Amino acid sequence: MDLQKIIDGCIRGNSRSQQALYNLFADEMFAACMYYSPTRAEAEDTLHEGFLKVFQNISGFKGSGSLKGWIRRILINTALEKYRRKNLMYVTDGDDINRYEGSDREDIISNITADDLIKLIQELSPQYRMVFNLYALEGFSHKEIAEKLGISEGTSKSNLARARLILQKKVKEYFYLSSSQING
Repeated sequence: MDLQKIIDGCIRGNSRSQQALYNLFADEMFAACMYYSPTRAEAEDTLHEGFLKVFQNISGFKGSGSLKGWIRRILINTALEKYRRKNLMYVTDGDDINRYEGSDREDIISNITADDLIKLIQELSPQYRMVFNLYALEGFSHKEIAEKLGISEGTSKSNLARARLILQKKVKEYFYLSSSQING
């Protein structure tokens, strides 16, 4: 079935078309949901809740951009809404921004897998994970992040700096733990 037929079927509420659209994009969108969720179960909830919104709003897709990008945006916004509802955003005055400083430049990153890095990102607190992902993965500016999350730009910058410091520490700990298990 071609993509336009699937979209047309989804607009009509056809369950086979909805299943086809879900099957086309679910795996890739689930990976995106994992970036914004602390657990696999929450990522699955976000995926399903997001796809319900996709099906409810598919008639709003005008084809000016990619369908995949449109769906991804809905899923990311769904994840953001879930965190706003839970009131998990940490607010600071923005004056205590820690600067990320790359200390020693060991070749740590080459020794860590993408899956391991995703797990470390998922260990970040929700507020840090959201800002980090929106900035580093989605390319949003601090102004855009502040608007999306209802925080100040300073808070966005502070949370990003803290997330980077925490990740740097976690990556080093992971590296040294892995090295000691191999050598020990």
